[in-house]
Amino acid sequence: MVQELLSKNLYLCQEIMGHAQISVRKDHFFLSGFTWMASRSLSCVHIDGVKKLKGLRYRNLSSQIVGKFSQNTQDISQDFELPSAYETAMEALSTLITQKKRNGTSAVNGQNQKLDRMLRYIKILGLEEKIAGLKIIHVAGTKGKGSTCAFCEAILRECGFRTGLFTSPHLIDVRERYRLDGMDICQENFLQYFWDCWNQLKANISEDLPMPPLFQFLTVLAFKIFVSEKVDVAIIEVGLGGKLDSTNVIKEPIVCGITSLGMDHMETLGDTLGQIASHKAGILKPQIPGFSVPQLSEAMEVLQERANELMIPLEVVAPLTLEKLNGTRLSLSGDHQLSNAALAVSLCKSWLRGTGNWKRLFKDAYEEDGLPEQFLRGLSAARLSGRAQIVVDPLINASGGNKRVSGDLTFYLDGAHSPESIYACARWFSAAVVERKDLSLSSVSSVVETTETAWTKGFIKHCHNKEPDEILKRILLFNCMDARDPQILLPKLVDTCASSDIYFSKAIFVPSISAYTKVTSATSTIPSYVPGKDLSWQFNIQRIWERIIHGKDVLDQDLKINASAGLPPREFLYEEASRYCPEDRYFASSAVFPSLPLTINWLRDCVRENPSLRLQVLVTGSLHLVGDVLKLLRR
Repeated sequence: MVQELLSKNLYLCQEIMGHAQISVRKDHFFLSGFTWMASRSLSCVHIDGVKKLKGLRYRNLSSQIVGKFSQNTQDISQDFELPSAYETAMEALSTLITQKKRNGTSAVNGQNQKLDRMLRYIKILGLEEKIAGLKIIHVAGTKGKGSTCAFCEAILRECGFRTGLFTSPHLIDVRERYRLDGMDICQENFLQYFWDCWNQLKANISEDLPMPPLFQFLTVLAFKIFVSEKVDVAIIEVGLGGKLDSTNVIKEPIVCGITSLGMDHMETLGDTLGQIASHKAGILKPQIPGFSVPQLSEAMEVLQERANELMIPLEVVAPLTLEKLNGTRLSLSGDHQLSNAALAVSLCKSWLRGTGNWKRLFKDAYEEDGLPEQFLRGLSAARLSGRAQIVVDPLINASGGNKRVSGDLTFYLDGAHSPESIYACARWFSAAVVERKDLSLSSVSSVVETTETAWTKGFIKHCHNKEPDEILKRILLFNCMDARDPQILLPKLVDTCASSDIYFSKAIFVPSISAYTKVTSATSTIPSYVPGKDLSWQFNIQRIWERIIHGKDVLDQDLKINASAGLPPREFLYEEASRYCPEDRYFASSAVFPSLPLTINWLRDCVRENPSLRLQVLVTGSLHLVGDVLKLLRR
């Protein structure tokens, strides 16, 4: 019973409290504590149990990492405490970032050179033949590929295999990209493999072979980790596109999958769905089974044409039905996950058959539509941070006996940043808040909306319940990268929520903490406030929002205010929408906050001072923003 409860709650512990180092086995389990609670007393899980590290010191760091990264590699005899060594590794990774922004031009010219260089890096590390021995599931797509990979990993782990999962991006810590048996790789092992790769590559760089850019290095590192850890299956998520993606050095995967395709990364992949599909289809290989979810006709024609060229069947997988799930609830929320889960099921079945394990495990059972118990357990246990994730603020929602001492603060996190994913996010949020409206962590009666005040286009409504001392406010916390178009994302979000009678009381626009030019860790310092920070982009997003709400421009087009301006008073949360004061930098419907830490603290102060207040905060528009919020809540 204890083991079952631990297994079911393992991922919840990781997401809310930090990444617990937990290992579950048939006859025993270990719980070695949360890494965030003891940075000097770290633990590391291995297949045969728990390995504890006490006062770990890491040797053989490169002197060019400690000093200047451009200098020659030398071994150093000085010992380093592990936390310091890990931050040094993050500094080294940061030097591999070759673009100043997402849609910038890489310093390494020539997309066609990427795969050639990847093969050379792999050869330097002696991984060429070993990668060929990995039994790989390779997944590309515009949206849903991370979820599909997470489902695959959980299913095959439940079937008893040692799993390796490589996904991107990470939200809090780079080690999230590498999972072994469902757990993020521990710091000790990460550093061992990291410096091994770094030192070998650094010693072999030349004028025509520089150090790999960030994602190429992280991909090479994934192969190094999975080969060294002797995983039974490696689930590899494509980073960008497919044909020229760094992961496409995989020559003979066991099976390939393509998730839902849409318009994203157009500056790299093309501005039509057909062009994008052509890139994604690049992972399909001769004699290797291929699977896809249903696509728009323009995309499906391209995928099918590529499959015909390779003379392979491309099976289109229909979404799972509730009947087929037999009462099992998917661990990842949203209707769109039924398609991702169905693709994962087909990929896992194909992998099991391709490796000769299907008949060994299941004989002739489940050949048609039935799902093995292991598959159902995996579908109910998979996790993926920052996608349709609900987190109750751990510092709020405390109660004193039968009396609530603060309001409720719940964050709904989804890193949607394309029109298709924003639509899915809005549908999920609308369903999630309705589902949870009768739930409360305190002993007071639940919130029931009965009176509403709407104005202009009806996108903002102030919601109250029957009890005069209970107040529900739904807040949008939003930012997106300047490569995105908020004029498309925000109307899609608002309209989709409104179609389910879900409205936002306020919208808050904030800059992200994460910098595109720096790799940080879970323990990196977070400044609460950066004086003079340019908030022009956030004011531009606010201008679009106010235009949606009022049907006209109410903000000065030339308005540029930096972070020196203060926060709005907490009364802003309750103000009627008819009031707006541009000189105060906030409106009754929206505000620009100078930093995310100040925003979180402001929301916490609001619910602390009003026990009747329930805040439901949707955080979306950017995975960077979602990761920053998770990092702050975890602290």
